[in-house]
Amino acid sequence: MTSKEILSVLKNETSKSDYERYLKQLVYKKISSDENIAIFEVPNKYIANWIKSKYSKIIQHCIETIDGTKPAIEIKLTGEKKTKKEILKEKSGRKEVESTILNPSYTFDSFIVGPSNQMAYNASLAVSKKPGIQYNPLFIYGGTGLGKTHLLQAIGNDAVEHGRTIIYVTIEQFMNDFTFAIKNKNMEHFRSKYRKCDVLLIDDIQFLSGKEQTQEEFFHTFNELHNAEKQIVMTSDRLPSQIAGLVDRLKSRFEWGLTADVQIPGLETKIAIIEKKSELNGIKLSRDIINYIATNLDNSIREIEGVLIRINASASLLNQEINLPMVQNLLKEQIKETKENIKLPDIITTVAIELNIKPSDIKSKKRTALVANARRIVIYLARELTHNSMPDIAKFLGMKDHSSISHNIKKANELIEKDENFKLIIENLKNKIINRG
Repeated sequence: MTSKEILSVLKNETSKSDYERYLKQLVYKKISSDENIAIFEVPNKYIANWIKSKYSKIIQHCIETIDGTKPAIEIKLTGEKKTKKEILKEKSGRKEVESTILNPSYTFDSFIVGPSNQMAYNASLAVSKKPGIQYNPLFIYGGTGLGKTHLLQAIGNDAVEHGRTIIYVTIEQFMNDFTFAIKNKNMEHFRSKYRKCDVLLIDDIQFLSGKEQTQEEFFHTFNELHNAEKQIVMTSDRLPSQIAGLVDRLKSRFEWGLTADVQIPGLETKIAIIEKKSELNGIKLSRDIINYIATNLDNSIREIEGVLIRINASASLLNQEINLPMVQNLLKEQIKETKENIKLPDIITTVAIELNIKPSDIKSKKRTALVANARRIVIYLARELTHNSMPDIAKFLGMKDHSSISHNIKKANELIEKDENFKLIIENLKNKIINRG
């Protein structure tokens, strides 16, 4: 079995973007591996942690389809001096975690806390200290990529450190295990697995919608664990009451403990997240680069992590210096796609709400200081965030010609250089418009 064979199967089992960005960098160490353990190398810690957390089981399955073995998967750094004996010793010393492997970088210390996630963070910390007693179940909900899984796995990592038995799965994995158990007439094993843990962590519970037989089984699993004062934590993209196709008795049980939401992070929290993620993975970014990423990307923490991997991988593989032009070039297609979704009316509406004026005033002939400033900000952001030309912007705002647009852009750039408050207003509005788009 060779790297080429494994990658060939893996390519068909994964998304094109994941394969091209990360998985194709896997190098199978045939000499160090055997039927008990398959050892791979990757260029950096960030990619290693990402593949471990997301694709270990799939890699294991791919190997099984090639030669029938099902070895443990180890991802280490290129050139890392660690023998097979040492790796096996480490694995045997770890507390077993059923199903999906926890990402070791997902801890409470590495989670950036801000106004958008304070309650969810505090609640997660509380259940880690007193599992099964306080806030049981804990139901964390919010949009994709905002940190729900990070908190879920932080609870899991903390539980493992304290010697507790945990199960961390997506609801899809729970359903697959359930289907497999029915098919093979092995429900006793299934129930023993899910009902004898100290902490049950379920990701994406909303996908239980409409699955009547699985809902019935999960209802009994929930009751068994709750009655035994075992901790249950679930994540979802919406409140229990908003999950269509979920039976009422499950909805009510999901709300027995505490529901906590994770909202879109503000600009300051977003910058802190980029700083922390960079620091944890040894990526040195200047303030200009951090601000550029924060103000030009979506609010998805998952997307930010992906961008940092791309930056680090590009610098490593192409032997490039990480500077602003390099990052701008790397992200130009991603940002172009964002710009195509932003329309001029979106900019006017957002600016008007933020500055507390009427949208119609911005397109009027009024020249008060407040309106003139709002109009200047709209012009600057329209040029920055959309593909509209200066004549297009002038026509939309009812201005005489593009020379007025050029003058306002020049004035805005001067203010950004001199006035820190104006710069902050611009960055905050840019962030809000990108998310609206």
